[in-house]
Amino acid sequence: MNTSTGAGAAGAASEGASGGRSAQLKHTGLRSGWTTGACATAAATAAYTALLTGDFPDPVTITLPKGHTPAFALAAEELTDAYAMAGIVKDAGDDPDVTHGALVRATVRLLPAGSGVVFRAGTGVGTVTRPGLPLEVGEPAINPVPRRLVREHVAEVAAAHGGTGDVEVTVSVDDGEEIARSTWNPRLGILGGLSILGTTGVVVPYSCSAWIDSIRRGVDVARAAGRRHVAGCTGSTSERTVTSLYGLPEDALLDMGDFAGAVLKYVRRHPVDRLTVCGGFAKLSKLAAGHLDLHSARSQVDKGFLAELASRGGADEDLAARVAAANTGLAALQLCAAAGVPLGDLVAETARDQALEVLRGAPVTVDVVCIDRAGTVVGRSEPRGLQQM
Repeated sequence: MNTSTGAGAAGAASEGASGGRSAQLKHTGLRSGWTTGACATAAATAAYTALLTGDFPDPVTITLPKGHTPAFALAAEELTDAYAMAGIVKDAGDDPDVTHGALVRATVRLLPAGSGVVFRAGTGVGTVTRPGLPLEVGEPAINPVPRRLVREHVAEVAAAHGGTGDVEVTVSVDDGEEIARSTWNPRLGILGGLSILGTTGVVVPYSCSAWIDSIRRGVDVARAAGRRHVAGCTGSTSERTVTSLYGLPEDALLDMGDFAGAVLKYVRRHPVDRLTVCGGFAKLSKLAAGHLDLHSARSQVDKGFLAELASRGGADEDLAARVAAANTGLAALQLCAAAGVPLGDLVAETARDQALEVLRGAPVTVDVVCIDRAGTVVGRSEPRGLQQM
């Protein structure tokens, strides 16, 4: 797999391999797991069912955004006239997640008709105290996708058992405040515990060597299939974005995760005509700053660097200072957007130029797409190769 003649690609093709995220995961040999958001959804589903029927479903099955239907065994349950509580132990698979083994609980209480689903932070779940996150200050740190999943499952349970769907859902995590000290939550202003996270409900196992090997295999498969345009994506949301923008088939999508450098270095030796790099604004700001490993444990969003870019884009001294002091990359982006400074495009362009430097003259045209958590494009570069610089 060290030549650009496609020896590795031919091998992959002869095995009848398919490309894309699922093929990469299968190739690693690692077991996937479930997010805290999936666990909270399952716990809330079981608790609300018990509140309406008197019985806890065990195991309880839920449906995740990409169609997975995992079944969760209950580790705790309690039913009273006032509330129902169910608890599920998080299984992160083969990922060394700090929340692996944590007990995620959901306590459900009935509310008056028209109240909807109201979320509360219980013990071990944090509260947002600073702007720049996808939740308002004062809100429980239960992210948007888990909230949507809980609402959908509450509605299904209500329809099945004659409820109104108007409930208070309190999510808690045993020892969550202590576990959160090993995360970035305190620095982000999420205080009192963990965040309830997950966009797909699935934890993709993290292993440097296994995942980098799967990236290489993905490039080989794409080349063997004759793909001239491939995309390195940081996750499922960015995959959906590039598919929408370019109509790329699954075997042209590389799940690079945090390993931008692995994609660039392998494509340098095994070129394709065009490489699109797509990911969250904050992660790609790290690539723009010269980091090739985008994992939060090994590289940070440099708000001072973002302030420099903002100044190049027309930000005055006051705005640049506010960008440098912003709580998160998203907060910096929002400040610039309000002032008409195209920080997203500047990050995309700078990240593209950094990628071209790593490619060292390989005949590859690169473009970069920055997105927000919802998959909305917030920054985009023009395609460029080194010969165009």
